Amino acid sequence: SYSTPIFMVVILPLGVFYYLVQRFYIPTSRQLKRIESTTRSPIYTHFSETVTGAASIRAYKATNQFILESQEKVDKNLVFYFAGIASNRWLATRLEFLGSFIVLAAAMFAVVSEDANESLVGLSVSYALQVTGGLNWMVRMTSDLETNIVSVERVKEYTETPTEAAWVNPFKCPPSSWPQKGTINFINYATRYRPGLDLVLKDLSCQIKGGEKVGIVGRTGAGKSSMTVALFRLIEAASGSIVIDGTTISDIGLHDLRSKITILPQDPVLFSGTLRMNLDPFDLYPDDSIWGALEHAHLKSFVQEVPGGLTYECGEGGQNLSVGQRQLVCLARSLLRKTKILVLDEATAAVDMETDDLIQKTIRTEFKDCTVLTIAHRLNTIMDYDRIMVLDQGQIKEFDTPAVLLNNRESIFYGMAKDANLV
Repeated sequence: SYSTPIFMVVILPLGVFYYLVQRFYIPTSRQLKRIESTTRSPIYTHFSETVTGAASIRAYKATNQFILESQEKVDKNLVFYFAGIASNRWLATRLEFLGSFIVLAAAMFAVVSEDANESLVGLSVSYALQVTGGLNWMVRMTSDLETNIVSVERVKEYTETPTEAAWVNPFKCPPSSWPQKGTINFINYATRYRPGLDLVLKDLSCQIKGGEKVGIVGRTGAGKSSMTVALFRLIEAASGSIVIDGTTISDIGLHDLRSKITILPQDPVLFSGTLRMNLDPFDLYPDDSIWGALEHAHLKSFVQEVPGGLTYECGEGGQNLSVGQRQLVCLARSLLRKTKILVLDEATAAVDMETDDLIQKTIRTEFKDCTVLTIAHRLNTIMDYDRIMVLDQGQIKEFDTPAVLLNNRESIFYGMAKDANLV
């Protein structure tokens, strides 16, 4: 600009064009990056699931199906990845085009200048090239900054995820002996999984007496698992309340609630570590109590035979144990805690009939004084329960003894029992 001051007349308008190109490019690039990141996550998830279940995939000869699924996810991701690269090339072309104008203007003004000489012309063109490089770098860096800030946006989404209720409520702590009876009352209870979604439980009202054995049945999507999820406050009430032994569960801390209820889930949860750690992760019970729980869970002989006994190392997820053995380990863990309320969420759906019989026998003897809620997969396991609750579309349709429900040929439970060849 010192040798050719008129050059500033060109550089300022071109700077405006640089800004307009940047503003046009950034929204498109940012959105493409956001979509590309979103479509990339299912690839990693699918890969992880495939590696974990490789043995089952080969056993069921589903290799080609998983390969096709992987290819579909990769192809979908590459569509947006390629579009991002194409938009980047679009920006590069425009920046080079504007940069060429700057060099052209510098050269022309240097040539037509009255006091121009070879050195000034060369100096003007040289500095024009540096200006071009600086402007290109500035536009690209600001564009990349706004594009890659999408990753920060995704992290920010997690930081804004609503947290659970307080772990402990210092103003409302139930006594250590709570619950003594195990009475459960649902009072006009309704809940949904997320704001804006339909209610999964609607106006539930019932009373389950302490020590009562209740079977919960219903078609898929009837709300059976949602009922147990609500009991642990994994989802909060949209209206109504749940009262256990006179205490509304929404008034107490999550730790006080969940530590007093035991659940035996359909998918047994085991961690990488010793058997003892999986049975008593907080080291609260002596070995005598653990061996007693193993004996009642029909696992004592197995643990005595494996190398190390209680120090036997379990693989991640209990991979070196059978499905039945994993479920029995979870049963032994439940026997150790021996809370007043036990929830069985289709606990025997994935095990063989022999293991199912062992679990049912143990529950009937060891939890005879406890309140037991059983989401039943096999109806024959709950036919001797005190009462049966039939759910449909998130509402209680029937709630009575098995005998009463079976005597009514119009009842939903009678139809389910008939389908299972029990009547």
